[in-house]
Amino acid sequence: MDYVMLLRWKQGLTRDQRDGALMHRAGWKYPSGVKLIAEYWPSAEDPAVVSIFQAEDYGALMEIGFTWGDIFDVTVLPAISADDGLAIGSDVMGRRQF
Repeated sequence: MDYVMLLRWKQGLTRDQRDGALMHRAGWKYPSGVKLIAEYWPSAEDPAVVSIFQAEDYGALMEIGFTWGDIFDVTVLPAISADDGLAIGSDVMGRRQF
């Protein structure tokens, strides 16, 4: 399944804590079973990181949350590509009863 993850800095972090998170990220790898599609660091305060990835095992999502939950508010959302959404949506709309 595809997911979009939003990482937002926790309130009250010091500059050193944020810098430490960046150093931690430099050596961190996504958990086994996660296929990273893209990771972006927007030039904005919120969100700080946007990741798109595939994972079949919920344990991988828990591992990400446990790893980064002290520095970031972590939001993970199931997602679908626009192309797949349009194809599925067309099928679903065809089954709707009015």
